[in-house]
Amino acid sequence: IGNSIAVAVEKTIHLIESQNNFIKTIDALVAAIEARDQYTKGHSQRVSALAVKIANKMGMNKQQVEELRIAGILHDIGKVGISDRILLKKGPLTKEEYDEIKKHPAISNRILHSIGLPDRILKAVAFHHERYDGGGYPFGLTNESLGYEPQIIAVADAFDAMTTLRPYKKPMSWQMAVLELERCKGSQFNPEIVDIMVRIIIEGNADDEPFEHIHCIV
Repeated sequence: IGNSIAVAVEKTIHLIESQNNFIKTIDALVAAIEARDQYTKGHSQRVSALAVKIANKMGMNKQQVEELRIAGILHDIGKVGISDRILLKKGPLTKEEYDEIKKHPAISNRILHSIGLPDRILKAVAFHHERYDGGGYPFGLTNESLGYEPQIIAVADAFDAMTTLRPYKKPMSWQMAVLELERCKGSQFNPEIVDIMVRIIIEGNADDEPFEHIHCIV
């Protein structure tokens, strides 16, 4: 019995050490991005938090929620492979520069695959720029091929990008961002996920001003 307890304790210690090392790895990867771009500081954590809220509203299990939390934190990690000249550019991107930016999901996938993350996390990160209607990148996948995880990250990512300051744009109000999501559901975004996201946002901003009219994002 004594040996069995000792083995169990040792396994538990190894598991805790492994989890701690994993968390440190994630923190280091995120810090590498945020050190380069002050405008996206906190973006990954906000996307992660929104993704968790959506997943919980959808009734996902604890493992799925945790995987989405991690995917949200790491969704832009591939931007470490994009040059500062492009990543921090204040004006509009050229076609060539945009094509370079579009490589970051594949770079993310290579980085995260090398540390042995679960497939659902890899898919959520690699496919979060795909669209519901198949017009996204890098593979032009549609709703049927994507599953919920990357589409949840896509909606959370878009909302945070719209409502925060970037080198090339001022932030939108949350009302404008909500209407943007609404206008693009069924084309860019999964309608079910947008409906849940909108509910979360409105519940958190119940005392603010009413919505304004806006157009669909690219």
